Amino acid sequence: MHTRFLLCAAAVLLPACAGAVERLTVTVTHDLDAARPSETIEIPWKDVNAALPGALIQHIVVKDAAGRVLPYQVTNVAPQAKDPKGIGVAYGELLFQHDFAPGEKSATFVVEKNAALSPPFASKAFARYVPERLDDFAWENDVIGHRTYGPALAAPAPPGSGKEVLETSGLDIWFKRVDYPVVDRWYNKGHDHYHHDEGEGMDMYNVGRSRGAGGTGVWDGARLATSRNYASWKVLANGPVRAVFELAYDAWDAAGTRVTEVKRFTVDAGHQLDRIDSTFTFAGPSALTVAVGLNKTPADKKQAARVALVRDDADHALLQWVEQATNGAFGTAVVLPASTGYAEDAMNDLVLARVESGKPLRYWVGAAWDRAGRITSKAAWQAYVAAEARRIAHPVHVALDAGPN
Repeated sequence: MHTRFLLCAAAVLLPACAGAVERLTVTVTHDLDAARPSETIEIPWKDVNAALPGALIQHIVVKDAAGRVLPYQVTNVAPQAKDPKGIGVAYGELLFQHDFAPGEKSATFVVEKNAALSPPFASKAFARYVPERLDDFAWENDVIGHRTYGPALAAPAPPGSGKEVLETSGLDIWFKRVDYPVVDRWYNKGHDHYHHDEGEGMDMYNVGRSRGAGGTGVWDGARLATSRNYASWKVLANGPVRAVFELAYDAWDAAGTRVTEVKRFTVDAGHQLDRIDSTFTFAGPSALTVAVGLNKTPADKKQAARVALVRDDADHALLQWVEQATNGAFGTAVVLPASTGYAEDAMNDLVLARVESGKPLRYWVGAAWDRAGRITSKAAWQAYVAAEARRIAHPVHVALDAGPN
């Protein structure tokens, strides 16, 4: 997303701007003819504060052109920061969403101070550490859920404990049939329930020691070197519109090169795909080839799954459509704009890219289930992923105009 900020730059030339500004007009444009549902609009809070001095997150309102109040979120960048002047120094970005209809290339919004309190909106994006189940980390939005695993799951089982042991940095999928949060409820129900569809959806995806849906590794041309389970986590933002968190992985050996990784996940409401920025750190080579993978056997064995793989060169995407005996069909996908090609190993289909130490690699990962009712065929999944790839390549542009009521 690109932002252009139009404010009174010189009070000498524009004396009318000296008065307090009570309204910030936001104009969002793009150059695609296609629809862009759940488009997230991002405005740096410093720009909001410049237009609306002293504005506070609990005393603003965001409206569309028809005057409808929109759910919004203000992220925080320094939650422990003191703010003696009351100017929101710990705030990061103002976020809200708009559904662009086909052919709608411009939309206008207003951000205003609000004398009344604006209570929080219902959350549609959520992430958290899950100590109830060893040390899983889980996240979801209103259409899909995920989880991955920490070091406690990889630790050896004490004799007679019956503890599950799994060493993997692969990413899991929880398929939802509802638009409300399920992570807390499913962990409360427990393993033997959420592996069956009891109305809200189910965990039916197989990760094992594979990359799951979107895990990474370093590719040497013949072998994939992968990290162990994540080592630490950090939540940076948590709904209602967007959740942002990081997972860090301890160093592992990639054909003689020690590599560490930090993944930053950006999870937006309404999207089947999450954005991931992976930063690999290493010494020695000027660059490494990294792979993002999809498990070749993503369904339970008794489902007799038929997996159709699509390598979409035009959209820099790798997709699966998986038809199962009794649990419906689902799609998985990776969109990697910097891709340089494809590969595979015994467990995973892979899409490749070159990375330099310390420079993030950005890609998108996600899934959809036909029983959720939104995407119900291989063709529909391919069309959705292609549309998302076009959105990624054509970001929206945001212009801000401050002026009095």
